[in-house]
Amino acid sequence: MKFYIIIPAHNEAVFIGKTLNSLVGQTLLPKQVVVINDNSTDDTQSVVENYQTKFNWISLVNISSSEKHLPGAKIINAFNKGLEVLDDHYDVICKFDADLIFPKNYLELIASHFKNNPNLGMAAGFCYIEENGIWILENLTRKDHIRGALKAYRKTCFEQIGQLKSSMGWDTVDELLAKYHGWDILTDESLRVKHLKPTGKSYNKASKYLQGEAMYKMRYGFWITLISALKLAYRKGSLKLFKDYMYGYFKAKSNNSEFLVSRDEGKFIRQLRWKGVLRKLS
Repeated sequence: MKFYIIIPAHNEAVFIGKTLNSLVGQTLLPKQVVVINDNSTDDTQSVVENYQTKFNWISLVNISSSEKHLPGAKIINAFNKGLEVLDDHYDVICKFDADLIFPKNYLELIASHFKNNPNLGMAAGFCYIEENGIWILENLTRKDHIRGALKAYRKTCFEQIGQLKSSMGWDTVDELLAKYHGWDILTDESLRVKHLKPTGKSYNKASKYLQGEAMYKMRYGFWITLISALKLAYRKGSLKLFKDYMYGYFKAKSNNSEFLVSRDEGKFIRQLRWKGVLRKLS
């Protein structure tokens, strides 16, 4: 099974070498790894070039965009630059962050999941972060959601969902659209991936409103947005974020922001979300 991996990177010199080192040590090697060096001002380029000279399946693309680390558009625009330089001779396409350390059998086990279930559209392991010298499960990790840091898509599923959306919420809408098209999604908790930089650590302050905007763009509607915003703010340990999320939702609504999904897809998403809410209440 052929894996192509795209890694957007902005000022990741401290981490990218560890990520690449874990990939070159895989029991199942990827066929292509492309690092998109997005406007880095540190030694990210030289670190990647060092690996590039040793492994002909690792390549580097330098691009220039905003220095602001906003979730969503910046990352996916960089990812799409990687798609442009790759052919389509892959079975699985991956979007990985530049601050991960994968267990040696990661790709091999992900491949086995895809082989064993022809209807599996997306798969991943779990993210762990270090606290006081101990690796613990990152609090944003859930069994029913694949983290944006380590996405792996079957080619057919990736194409059917229209690839990835350049917006905050891309790593939720991709799963919802996969389910809309009848694909299965799997998380393997035995695959423990070390996440060296906690999610959101370097996000720009303006990003706090984008989560609510994304909920509007996914056609959640008011009540599902309210519930989702409360849950996410609670999980992140800041009720102030709830106010930010709702502000982002209403701002997007007043601006008539463009939706990420169609009316039918939105209806399916709302029904799916309500089923989840009712299941937890029963």
